[in-house]
Amino acid sequence: MTLASDSIEDSVVTAILAGRLRPGTRLGESKLAEIYGVSRTRVREAMMRLEARGIVHVSARRGWFIVEPSATDARAAFQARRLIEAGMLRALHHVPADAVAHLRAHVEEERRALDAGQVGSRTCLLGDFHIHLAHTFGNPFLTDILRDLTARTTLVSMLYQSEQHAAESSDDHDRIVALLADGDFAGAAALMDEHIRRVEDGLDLAATPDPLAGLREILSPGAPAFPFAANSNTAFPNAGGEET
Repeated sequence: MTLASDSIEDSVVTAILAGRLRPGTRLGESKLAEIYGVSRTRVREAMMRLEARGIVHVSARRGWFIVEPSATDARAAFQARRLIEAGMLRALHHVPADAVAHLRAHVEEERRALDAGQVGSRTCLLGDFHIHLAHTFGNPFLTDILRDLTARTTLVSMLYQSEQHAAESSDDHDRIVALLADGDFAGAAALMDEHIRRVEDGLDLAATPDPLAGLREILSPGAPAFPFAANSNTAFPNAGGEET
């Protein structure tokens, strides 16, 4: 069974948001072509679109890789998110009751993943909150922009986040939804700005990323047996990360 070729880009971004694709991961054209049932030309086209979106980069004679954001890239990405997300909330005049209910249900799902210790699920859910919020605004361009920015800041956190703040992030999300329900859009915008700043402040941007971090984690004593180890067709190995 093959997968639709137009899902390659979405799959890569979703895997980043879920923490399954780490910075610097190589994406082999041949394996992706086999998995998605398309030609290498189609894969290359998808990779070029992802490169234009700042998600992957190409290295001469080596292939395609998930980007490894620099400290400068990190600051720029978080600044963009603060401007866009706070501005988006500040511009709101009304949020439908069903949209508030949807966001509340999403936060509850975050809490369940946190309580269960499901790192991959909580990472994906915490990042998805911001995308769902953009969708509530009803502007598909904003949704696409926020999805890519959230993926890029997730990669930043994998490289530079020294401590995990998942519970605090979920608490902020809950408070933002409560402010939206009360019609306090200026308060929600201020809290969103504070929330993103707090995540950025928790990053150690002076740190030098460990290029062997992924392999070190896999080979460390007591590391779980990954199901992809015996399957050369798997493109996206499971790797930990945290929401931003």
